[in-house]
Amino acid sequence: MGDISINVNMLAARGAILERNAVLRNVASVPSSIANPTVVGRPSFESAMNAVLQRGAGGLSGPNGAAPTGQASPSQPTSFASTLKAQLQKVNQLDEADSSAAEAYERGETTDIAKVMLAGQRSSIAFEATLQVRNKLLSAYKDVMSMQI
Repeated sequence: MGDISINVNMLAARGAILERNAVLRNVASVPSSIANPTVVGRPSFESAMNAVLQRGAGGLSGPNGAAPTGQASPSQPTSFASTLKAQLQKVNQLDEADSSAAEAYERGETTDIAKVMLAGQRSSIAFEATLQVRNKLLSAYKDVMSMQI
């Protein structure tokens, strides 16, 4: 019975990973969505990163039990730099949650290896997504810098 619930959880995690990959593919394939966030039918950079990291966070709370910080209200306009900083903070929070879950398991405070592994995978996926966004930004920067005026 326990194996079935682990398999269901793994399938759910796989589905979430595939969903994140699809969102990242949309962001990566449309560089105009970064420059023009109002493109109809395409997610803006900010909304795509928020969606990926909110799914990755899975309801994780901050270090003191509060909600993660750095989230702007939807009606408040945000700059690219502030959005990127907030997303990097979320990735850092996921990494800290992974480290604390692994340490708690090593100390014997928790025996649920599935939760520890899921925290590790969330952290890994968030880092990989951030790395892919960084690579796309560097590529776009190089393209802009090599343009003839």
